[in-house]
Amino acid sequence: MTRLAQPTNATPHDGCNGLSEKRAFLMHRAWPESPPRCIETHASLIFLTRDRAFKLKKPVLLPHADMRTLAARAALCAEELRLNRALAGDTYRGLTAVVRRPNGSLCLGGAGRVVDWLVEMVRLPEAQMLDKRLVDGPEPRRDEITDFGQAMITFYRRQVAPPHAGATYFDRLTREMATDLRHLNQMRAHLGQSLSDALCQSAPVQLAAMRGAILARGKAGLVFEGHGDLRAEHVCLTRPPLAFDRVEFDHDFRLIDPHDEIAGLGLECARLGGDWIGPILAAQLAMAGFAPPPPALHRVYVVARCLTQARLAIDHLRDPNPRTPAKWAPRARNFLDMACAVMAADDAALDPARGVPRSPRHR
Repeated sequence: MTRLAQPTNATPHDGCNGLSEKRAFLMHRAWPESPPRCIETHASLIFLTRDRAFKLKKPVLLPHADMRTLAARAALCAEELRLNRALAGDTYRGLTAVVRRPNGSLCLGGAGRVVDWLVEMVRLPEAQMLDKRLVDGPEPRRDEITDFGQAMITFYRRQVAPPHAGATYFDRLTREMATDLRHLNQMRAHLGQSLSDALCQSAPVQLAAMRGAILARGKAGLVFEGHGDLRAEHVCLTRPPLAFDRVEFDHDFRLIDPHDEIAGLGLECARLGGDWIGPILAAQLAMAGFAPPPPALHRVYVVARCLTQARLAIDHLRDPNPRTPAKWAPRARNFLDMACAVMAADDAALDPARGVPRSPRHR
């Protein structure tokens, strides 16, 4: 098997019969052991063997990435490897080539023409993922959370705030919220009263009012490259703890206020029953010298997160054959209810170290 740090001989078109052939090869012929478990997302196929995880990027056009050519997928694989080694170390082992042999068959590495690339990772223990621990137990311990918080603080301290980071960040938040509200309104029939007119009208107004505060945080060096997609399913409570699956397709998506990133993780933990986790991480971040945002800006961060998570949930119902369709509308409504609760909360309740106000339906 060929494992490389960087892909080579990438060409504009892979000449392969397509994704179905690669999927069949990776499911049934690539491994000497039993067939792997396959997890499918909009962007990737992840093949889980006994001790490894191999990610194959799909040749698809996404809103933020065009992965239809081998060259594009090769570049994104290399960037994913580079970025994730910063927080997950050699859990990210390298890139493995899918090769077309002279006889026309596929193999992993060896002589032939490269038709795709796999990001190869050590398979992390599923039972130690933060989302699994919150749902199935045992409940994360405080020291496990503070160890993870310290790992993120160490990572944040290595980042350099680029010029105009605040303006780039504000513009991205504005575009993202406009997309969220457009999609949510298009799916209003599934959302009922949770998508209130008051929320739709006030959220962008409150964000616009925070432009000066966000620009000021950028000038103060408090907007820089973070994880970009810090969710409970991307945190593993091993020793040391790891965060993985950083956003590789767009640098601007990784430009973030660390308190926004931690608030987003805290929001998801609260939805899964761990409402104490966000406040601990926010307080730890502040004690490390990363000044927390004022309550009004914290409100905007949390509402924006809720809208994005609601949109990502309900957008599953746009798929021709959505997976587990029954869960997406309730999840979207749950995030919208939390957004309304945050909008209605007073400033004292919006101290980042106190967490996110719960909506009546929050659980």
